[in-house]
Amino acid sequence: MEIEETPAAVPRPDPTDVSSIARSSTRGHAPLFVLLAVILLASATASWLQSSLGAVSVRSIVLPTQNGQWVAADLFRPRTATAEQPAPLVVVVPGFQRTKETLSNISIELSRRGVVVIAIDPYAQGSSSASMSRRSATEEGYGLFAVVDYVHDTPNLNYVDRSRIGATGHSAGGNAAIRAASHFGELAGDGPSKLHSVYVSGYALTMTRSVLRHVRSNVGMSYALHDEGAYRNELAHGDMRRAPEALRLVRSAGTAETASLEEVGIGRLYGDAQDRTLRVVHNEPLLHPLQPYSFEATAHQLDYFTQVFGLDGAIPGDDQIWQWKELGTLLALLAALCSLVPLARLYLRIPWFQELVHEVPPPQPRPVGRGLLWFWGVFVLSALVACVSYIPLCELSQELFAESANREQTWFFPQRMNNGVMLWALLNGCFGFLLFFGVHLLHGRRQGASAARWGASVGVVELLKTVVLALLVTASCFGLLFAVHYLFHVDYRFVFLGVRAFPASLLPLLPMYAPVFLVFFLSNSLRVNGAMRFEGAGWGNLLLIALANTLGLALIVAVQYSVFAATGTVYWTDGWLYVNLLFGVVPVMFALPILNRLFFRLTGRIYLGALTTCCTFVMILLTNTVCYLPFA
Repeated sequence: MEIEETPAAVPRPDPTDVSSIARSSTRGHAPLFVLLAVILLASATASWLQSSLGAVSVRSIVLPTQNGQWVAADLFRPRTATAEQPAPLVVVVPGFQRTKETLSNISIELSRRGVVVIAIDPYAQGSSSASMSRRSATEEGYGLFAVVDYVHDTPNLNYVDRSRIGATGHSAGGNAAIRAASHFGELAGDGPSKLHSVYVSGYALTMTRSVLRHVRSNVGMSYALHDEGAYRNELAHGDMRRAPEALRLVRSAGTAETASLEEVGIGRLYGDAQDRTLRVVHNEPLLHPLQPYSFEATAHQLDYFTQVFGLDGAIPGDDQIWQWKELGTLLALLAALCSLVPLARLYLRIPWFQELVHEVPPPQPRPVGRGLLWFWGVFVLSALVACVSYIPLCELSQELFAESANREQTWFFPQRMNNGVMLWALLNGCFGFLLFFGVHLLHGRRQGASAARWGASVGVVELLKTVVLALLVTASCFGLLFAVHYLFHVDYRFVFLGVRAFPASLLPLLPMYAPVFLVFFLSNSLRVNGAMRFEGAGWGNLLLIALANTLGLALIVAVQYSVFAATGTVYWTDGWLYVNLLFGVVPVMFALPILNRLFFRLTGRIYLGALTTCCTFVMILLTNTVCYLPFA
C-alpha cells in the first residue's frame, strides 16, 4: 500500500485530564443502558414463552447417577400435572456437542401440551459430569437410563404417570433413545418396559436386529433426507423408503402387515400404540443439524407423542410458539455481544485504567498500485490457508490429544472438538503474523509504516492493566448472563449457537486454552487495525474485512455442500462433524474483526480487543462442547 509520509508522533492524552479522557473514550453510556434493557426485556419474554405463558414451571435439577456421575437437567412441569391427574413424561436427549437448551423447542412444545419433560445435558456436555464409559450414548443413554430408572422407581415425581414414560433425542441423542428402548425392553422380558415410547431423530445406524429385537416400546423415527452422515447407512443415502434400517424398524412391530413389507410408507402408522408396537418413519427434506429446528419435523414429533400417549384434545402439532422464544434469546445474544464495547468504555472512566486511552493513530492511505496487489494477495492467500488447514489440523488434534479423542477423562486439553479448532487458530494466527511482518519488510516499511501507526506500542504496566480490563469486561458480560439465567432460566442463544451459564469446573480451562487461541486473536486485531484500516473507509471496509475473516472457513462449508448436492455424499466424510461445527464458528469469525475495530477506536491500541474477544469467545467455545474432565 502506498504511504506518502511518515506519521507524526502519536499524541497521548494527559492522564490527569479526566474530562479530556471522558470526551475521547466515553461519549455517553446511553447505548449500554439500551443494550441492557434489550437483554432483560428479551430474556423475560423468552422465559414467558418457555413457560408456555406461565402454564409450565421450569427449573434446574441434578440427579446423582452411577459411579459418582451426575446428570444436570431442566424440568418442565405443566401445572395441570398433579398427583390426582398425573401426566406422561418425556426425557429429551440432545446429541453430540449439544446441551439441554438446544432442544428447548421440543421441551416447550411437549410441556405446552400437558407432558412433563426432563431435558438433560448428556454426559460430558453442559453441566453433567463426564462418564466412566467411553460409549456413554450406547451403554448409558447419555444419562437417559438413570433418569428413566429414577422417574419410574421412585415416588418423588408423583405427578408423573409412570406407565407413560417416553424419550426422544436427536443424532447421538437419538441413538441414546433407541438404545434405552432396547435396554429396558430386555430387562422387562415378557412384561411392560419402563419406556412406553421413544422417538429417534437423525440417527439410523443402530436400527439393527440385535437392538430392535429387545424393543418393547412404540418407536417413531425421523431421518433427514439430506443428512450429511447418510453415507454411513447401508444404502449410503438418506431416503428411508427402502432403507434396511427403516424396514427393520417397521417390521419389528411384528404384525402381519409389516412382516413382508418391502417399502416403508413415509408418515404412515404401523402397529398399535396400545400394545406398544406402533411404528412410524418420517423423512423430511432437511440437513442433519437443521432437522431439530424444522417446523415440519417438530410437528411430526409432537403428533407422534400425542398419538402414543392418547392426548385427546391436545394442541395440534402445527401450532408452535418456540420460534418466538428463539427470537427473544437471539436478541439477547446480539445485545450481549454488542455490550462488550460499551462496558469497556464505562470501565475506562476509572482513573486506574485511564492511561490505556490513546489518540487513535491515523489510518493508512488507501492502497493503490503495488499496494493494492499486496492487499488482495494477502486476502486470497489467508483464505486459502484457513481453508486447507482446518480438516488436517482437526485430524492431527486426535493424535496429539489422544485421551480426549478417545473419550477418556483427562486434565490435559479435555475438549475433543475444540482441540482441533485450537490448532487451526494457532497455525493461522502464526501465519497471519508471518504475512503481516513479511509484507511490512518487503513493502510497508519503505512506505513509512510503523508500530505506532499500527497501535502496537505498549509498555509492561499498560499491558497488564489491559489484561485486567479485558478480564473485567468478560466477567461482567458473563455475570449478567448468570443473573439473567437466575431470574428467567434462559441464556443467550439461537438454536445451537449460544452463550450459556456454565459450572465453575470449566473456569480452569480458560488459562489452558486462551493463551493458545490468543495468538490468532492478537494476529487478527493487528491485521484488522494495522494493515486494513484505510483513509475514508467506513463500514464497507469493515464488512470486507469481516468477509475476509470468514472466507476460508466458509469455503469449507461451500465445498462440503456443493459436493454433497452434486454426488449425494459429503466431501469430508470422517470429518463431517468438524465441518458441522463451523455453523457456530463462522458467525464468531464474522463478528471478530468488527469488535476488534471498535475496541481499537476506544484505546488506539490493538490489545484490548484481542484480549477481550479471546476471553469471551474462548469461554463460549469451552461451555458448548464435549468435555472429558475427571469428576472423581
